[in-house]
Amino acid sequence: MALTPFTKQQLLPQEEKLEIAKHKSELFIGIPKETSYQERRICLTPDAVNSLTSHGHRVMLEAGAGLSASYTDKEYSDAGAEITNDTKKVLSCPILLKVEPLTREEIKMVNPETIVISAIQLKTRKKEYFDVLMKKKVTALAFEYIKDEDGSYPAVKSLSEIAGTASMLISSELMINNQFGKGLLFGNITGVPPTEVVILGAGTVGEFAAKTATALGANVKVFDNSITKLRRLQNNLTQRIFTSTIQPKALLKALRRCDVAIGAMRGKERCPVVVTENMVEHMKKGAVIVDVSIDTGGCFETSEVTTHEVPTFIKHDVIHYCVPNIPSRYSKTASLSISNIITPYLIQIAEDGGIESAIRCNKGLKNGVYLYHGILTNKAIGDWFDLPDSDINLIVF
Repeated sequence: MALTPFTKQQLLPQEEKLEIAKHKSELFIGIPKETSYQERRICLTPDAVNSLTSHGHRVMLEAGAGLSASYTDKEYSDAGAEITNDTKKVLSCPILLKVEPLTREEIKMVNPETIVISAIQLKTRKKEYFDVLMKKKVTALAFEYIKDEDGSYPAVKSLSEIAGTASMLISSELMINNQFGKGLLFGNITGVPPTEVVILGAGTVGEFAAKTATALGANVKVFDNSITKLRRLQNNLTQRIFTSTIQPKALLKALRRCDVAIGAMRGKERCPVVVTENMVEHMKKGAVIVDVSIDTGGCFETSEVTTHEVPTFIKHDVIHYCVPNIPSRYSKTASLSISNIITPYLIQIAEDGGIESAIRCNKGLKNGVYLYHGILTNKAIGDWFDLPDSDINLIVF
């Protein structure tokens, strides 16, 4: 049978796209000392550094960077890290790891095209901060934006777990304060009424605060305007607790009886104020307020920012604890948590052959990128500061 021109064309070899083999890359990571006020955490523990150096990567640490998290320079040195007192030398590394964002002074010492992995803390940034990073053509990833396989934000969730658990431990300390505390033991002792706890917000902070409080035997009431969040919280707890949407009358009734009130609300820009000063006036003398939401304004009208050094103040005979960055108080636990999250990503970046290949292969890691070679790739930041932004999917594909 004679072949027609069309049949001949079908029999010709067709082009085929072949996958390019990945080439492992060696990472050179710098960890400078945290200089931000009250920051005591560090991104990598000695065990994490050992894991990286055993894979052939280099880690340079500024002397004393881990001391506030109870890690000595010797522990890092034994793990394979290079220790130096020269801050500029650390900041000249191709990859930088920091808990807090780089300061303006540190950015000046950073080399062009550096990869920076840190928190971003958008509400404390200014437009000029991003302008300086863009000029340096930095590629920057934010802990807060990195997504897990299930679509959650592992760094945010982990630190929220710490803050929620810690809020109860802090409350128990404040209730036995000799100066103004009520001398109450947090929990449920036979023949003694249980501690009454009110939690505002049914997110991760609220959930872990509720878990800790119920484990200690307290009577817990959780308020949130999201029925979905309240239902999820109930399902995640081992026992049924009182839950309610935020209705002023019911909330005031609960606050009047409570010994501890936890603020764990969140908002898109500023946290909503759900407890008025008048409500605080009706609380028991010596009651405790721990406003975990203070980093976004606080959900109690009487809240004012305090520090780890002077963490409390008394208003209307109620003890207020309003310290931002509660996880930093538990610096070793928080450092372990951050390290567990970031180390697998670093190893993956190396296995994939560099940051470009890694973000191409991992959507969750790509979501963490807000600057790519000096190009702003995060729309939220662009809208917030009125800066031009580009879709990273059109740059890296």
